[in-house]
Amino acid sequence: MGHLVTAVNVRHALDLDVVILMVAGEPWQKVDTRSVTSAVDRLAMVEAAVADVPGLVAGRTEVDRDGPSYTADTLEVLAHEHPGATLFTIVGDDAAAGFETWQRHLDVAAMSQLVVVDRPGNEVQLPDSFDWIRVEVPHLDVSSTDLRARAGDGRPLDYLVTPPVLAAIRTLGLYLEAV
Repeated sequence: MGHLVTAVNVRHALDLDVVILMVAGEPWQKVDTRSVTSAVDRLAMVEAAVADVPGLVAGRTEVDRDGPSYTADTLEVLAHEHPGATLFTIVGDDAAAGFETWQRHLDVAAMSQLVVVDRPGNEVQLPDSFDWIRVEVPHLDVSSTDLRARAGDGRPLDYLVTPPVLAAIRTLGLYLEAV
């Protein structure tokens, strides 16, 4: 729900034609730190989440590519597929604060307009050397870690994820004892 709320609010605030919720094939910052759900399963959940949301689409560019997923590589592909389009990289404030740790972060900044999503009352200090657009979105205190734990413990996910996502989790048998 948090990603959907963020995407529709950023789309509205910046008057974007479309927001692609890009699914990382191999999220390099998470590999070796914890178990990561397969890219194909994460893509299925994002596709379910955006299926009926105008202006939002699931992105599979990184899922279809072997190896670690780097935003700079994805932006190169998108620029080639959509010549002349203005590209935006939309990230949460936590990711933005660590932007300089990204692989080829200077290329990301050169190829796209950087957008940071702030929650009310929680403005994070960003690297000064980059031009950021800030968009404030409602704060939903729901994390993917908590959702996986709830599902694993058999607690309900109703109203924490959309019904199509809950159906995808059930169909794929993800995270569940009994959802």
